Amino acid sequence: MKKSTSSSPQIGVESEFLLPKMGQSITEATIIQWHVAENEHFEEGDVLLEVATDKVDNEVVAPAPGKLIKQLEAEQAVVPVEQAIAIVHFEKSSKTSVATEKKQEDNTSTKKYTKKSVAPKTSVPAVDVGTTYTTRSNIYISPLIEQIARRHHISFEELARIPATGSNGRLRKSDVFAYIEAGRPAQFAQPVATPVSSGFQVPDLKFDKGTGTIIEMDRMRQMIADHMVYSKHTSPHVTAYVEADLTEMVNWRNAVKGPFQEKYGQRLTFTPLFVEAVAKAIKEFPNINSSLDGKNIIVKDEVNIGMATALPTGNLIVPVVRNADKKNLLELATDTNALAEKARNNNLTGDEIKGSTFTISNVGTFGSLMGTPIINQPEVAILATGVIKKKAEVIEGPEGDKIEIRSMMYLSLSFDHRVVDGYLAGSFLRRVADYMEAPRNKEEF
Repeated sequence: MKKSTSSSPQIGVESEFLLPKMGQSITEATIIQWHVAENEHFEEGDVLLEVATDKVDNEVVAPAPGKLIKQLEAEQAVVPVEQAIAIVHFEKSSKTSVATEKKQEDNTSTKKYTKKSVAPKTSVPAVDVGTTYTTRSNIYISPLIEQIARRHHISFEELARIPATGSNGRLRKSDVFAYIEAGRPAQFAQPVATPVSSGFQVPDLKFDKGTGTIIEMDRMRQMIADHMVYSKHTSPHVTAYVEADLTEMVNWRNAVKGPFQEKYGQRLTFTPLFVEAVAKAIKEFPNINSSLDGKNIIVKDEVNIGMATALPTGNLIVPVVRNADKKNLLELATDTNALAEKARNNNLTGDEIKGSTFTISNVGTFGSLMGTPIINQPEVAILATGVIKKKAEVIEGPEGDKIEIRSMMYLSLSFDHRVVDGYLAGSFLRRVADYMEAPRNKEEF
């Protein structure tokens, strides 16, 4: 049987329809929803199915009219790109390839939406200025929808007014484009037809942004910006702090790092020691290792520690140490060294940067005393480790207090207050510090 892609359909014969490529670094996608059933006819430009990747959501459109014979993959299935997902029978069409128009639309960030878009028209109910409107709660905004919204200066509040046709009330790209084409009827709608309260109103400030060299964000920086804004918009951030005495850890590492590397061929940095302490604390406080799905808290079975790492470009990426709670110090050192080396050489694979359940950001690497990290969604907490700094500390002993020079470090934990309260956050953070402060034998490696 012949194979068809969205760019080269096999006309007049039954053929396999392949999941199209959606970017150089994207190797797989999850089928969110089929929009065409088996034995159902479709027209050129119709959305066959909706898929999600770790970067964007996409609608896969029909390059020609035809009939869907059989769905080879079910909804929620994770499918590699260029794998067959359906059997189709395409018919000849004189229309321009919708896939080509979609590519042109996606590649032109400044182009305004026109009727050539792949988005099918949907009816958008008119909203009169000054009337009330219905806003959906807990609306999911995909990265692709965020990009479109920013391009057309649509706020989150306005997005919540757009009628959604996706599964589970999901807002689709076609919904947004249809809304824009209709003239954005809910743009100036008022939440209630009552006098404005005396509460704080966001002022319409006209900032002077100044002049200077203009540097366009690269794609990774744009994705980081999107992710950070989304995280702050989604999670009510609270940050807790403790100061840890790392004198024992520093002295132990200085004593064994040479023999460790000679014996195992691996550098012993502080990173695997931090990962080890966090993994141990998570086992005692498992709710910190979770995510939120609507009103359900998902406590993860695996402890996968992400470590925020700087790339040569200055951007950040988060490679993941998987099953950190089940690995010894040598295994943790091997994993962290390998991931850091791959990050420096831009050789990380897609599997190595996804699936984290808790993240560590070592801001001390850059000389920062402490930090207030932004949660790596969909996690509920992130730990920042500051610079290790020698300080004069008051030490309590059997003979009274004395002053000693100690190696101190601040730990800061940002947490999602919807899921994590102060008791859990404080207890977990203190336990991490306890594990970091615990003495080790010099032979313990």
